Amino acid sequence: MEFIKVNNAFDTHIALIQLSRPKELNALNLQLMSELRDALKVLDNDDNVRVILITGNEKAFAAGADIKQMAGKTMIDMWKIDQFSTWDQIRRTKKPLIAAVSGFALGGGCELAMTCDMIVASETAKFGQPEIKIGVIPGAGGTQRLTKTIGKARAMEMVLTGKFISAQEALDYGLINKVVPVELYLEAAVSLAKEIASMSPIAVQLAKEAVNRSFETHLDEGLTLERKNFYLAFASEDQKEGMQAFIEKRKAVYKGK
Repeated sequence: MEFIKVNNAFDTHIALIQLSRPKELNALNLQLMSELRDALKVLDNDDNVRVILITGNEKAFAAGADIKQMAGKTMIDMWKIDQFSTWDQIRRTKKPLIAAVSGFALGGGCELAMTCDMIVASETAKFGQPEIKIGVIPGAGGTQRLTKTIGKARAMEMVLTGKFISAQEALDYGLINKVVPVELYLEAAVSLAKEIASMSPIAVQLAKEAVNRSFETHLDEGLTLERKNFYLAFASEDQKEGMQAFIEKRKAVYKGK
């Protein structure tokens, strides 16, 4: 891996992926995204990993796509490259993804953070979809996820003007989970990951699928999936352990079975 660093021994049941193109503010070129996709696939199939963190550095989570790779392309070139198939595979990761964001999360960087299930941000974080300023629009879910999360009026303003919002504004809008001092943003993300990793990994994945479906479908279809996943949880040993531990007033020990 040239543009990402993976540490799956970072903490018990938690894996950390760090975007690593610091000179380019972690701009998301095709190779970085392919490496990220491949790493997520491996971690998704690793039974020891229950939660995956994605981060950059204090200056930038990711300052956007690599414009130099796209500037001279034609429509047919972009169609053949099919870069969004990589994003689709990332979106299908079953395990919870937490973005730990400091500094810039712009364009594709903002879209990558939104592709994650939760976002913990430092006070220096800036979010935005500034594609309009270079004559294009968001293409990796920015117009869709942003609108569903913060509402039409705010999304329209961000997408049509390219304005950035602060971490506090992102929190107020419901885009992120929490804001912490810059020196604590990764620690806070790990703390959230630990809390989730202590739960039944089967139930966590079923719950993630059900919550995400609410974004993608009508209420009746979402309720159908929710109920199916609720019943599926009763096929797991974790469900038996969790309920028995509750009855016995002790801490449950989940094995992901």
